[in-house]
Amino acid sequence: MAGQTLLVALAHPDDELGAAGSILAQRARGDRVVVMWLTRGGMTEAFGGVPAEEVVRRRMDQGRRSGEILGAETRFLDFPDTRVAATPDAVALVAGEIADIKPDGVITFGEAWIRGLRHPDHQASGKIVRDAITLARIKRAVEPHEPHRAFVPVFTYRGAHSRLPTVGVDVEPYYDTILELASFYLREIQFGDPEWLTARLERGGAEFGVKYAEVFEAWESEPGLVSALLPAGRDGPLSHPERED
Repeated sequence: MAGQTLLVALAHPDDELGAAGSILAQRARGDRVVVMWLTRGGMTEAFGGVPAEEVVRRRMDQGRRSGEILGAETRFLDFPDTRVAATPDAVALVAGEIADIKPDGVITFGEAWIRGLRHPDHQASGKIVRDAITLARIKRAVEPHEPHRAFVPVFTYRGAHSRLPTVGVDVEPYYDTILELASFYLREIQFGDPEWLTARLERGGAEFGVKYAEVFEAWESEPGLVSALLPAGRDGPLSHPERED
């Protein structure tokens, strides 16, 4: 199959740590990965009382460094940190980005009920991105970009009480680089404790019979253990034939 494009669309720099192994797995196939943050993470208190513009500069530098570690392209949008809202204008803006990137699959946030994933920015970002995948199919909604009408399966960070099918990515080959990224963020913003992250990967691995795995909710694609999220098989019949024009 031709090279795939995975879009990882999240709220803040450091959110991608939960998908680092899956990003690396996709890159190991020779595929393109774009990490896009809707905000620039300017509300962090990790830097003390430095001016707001300096916080944003440092956070953007962190995102770019993360992209270098993961071998991924990076993009920043300019939604306000802690005030992301799933408005029609927000969906339209992100739809334009999706029409430009033309992903074959998307990692984003789903529905969640516990602290962390329940962050309002996470919940709003996930809804924006999921809605934008549909809006990106509409030519007049994304002009001057061409619409993106391909099948774009959604993979979301799993909530503790989720009943959705799950897909696990075997990330053992990428464990050292995952910890490299975690250690980077731990130094920078005190997030990414290696013991916590290892325990998380081990829990995911135990579910699928491997040492380390990242686990996602599979909204439209086949569940089970995979070496990379893409290419993804469809889960169930299509509701309508795809349009190509």
